[in-house]
Amino acid sequence: MRRYKAEFIEFLVGAGVLTFGDFTTRSGRQTPYFINTGNYRTGGQLARLGEFYARAINEHWGRDFDNLYGPAYKGIPLAVAAGIALNAEHGHNVTVTYNRKEAKDHGERGGIIGHRYDGSERVVIIEDVITAGTSLRETMGILAENGNPQVAGVIVSVDRMERGRDSLSALEEIKAEFNFPVRAIVNVREIIVHLHNHPIKDKVYINDDMKQRMEEYLREYGVEII
Repeated sequence: MRRYKAEFIEFLVGAGVLTFGDFTTRSGRQTPYFINTGNYRTGGQLARLGEFYARAINEHWGRDFDNLYGPAYKGIPLAVAAGIALNAEHGHNVTVTYNRKEAKDHGERGGIIGHRYDGSERVVIIEDVITAGTSLRETMGILAENGNPQVAGVIVSVDRMERGRDSLSALEEIKAEFNFPVRAIVNVREIIVHLHNHPIKDKVYINDDMKQRMEEYLREYGVEII
């Protein structure tokens, strides 16, 4: 596992974004872990988060893109933070774009803020997590109506590696539907491997019992690993 991935996993735990216990997903599944990206609350956390996104983006796309798109609302600070980190740490000064939920008819009109697309761009869409793909499909419609740039791919923070209605995960369904790569900084199996009996500030978050519960959950709801 790359070092930044291990650091990101520990960052998730330290920020209270990744927690363990008994939770119920929107789909009604009983899950032993939960990811709440709304728990990023400080400027320092957002800056660090942007650095992790930037490292993953640089690893997967290098210089083969020139714009970050952050869907409103959660994607906006992610795109800004990652854009700053890409410039500061990797010397890649990309443009940043995001959308409004409601278009304005005065001042800066329209629904797109930041760089305006002309169709020549290669865009990386930045999201927190993708569960059903609904928001991503909405994003594709927005981009098509606003310059129709080429999408180089999508980056999310964590891949839960769960099946949707069929044998594919939400990320795999998007890849199959739109024919571009969908990457994650880490996936849940990497989280299990790194945190199992590995103390973070003297606390073990995934002991043998929690590891068993998470593996049972993935056997029931997870995608098949080929």
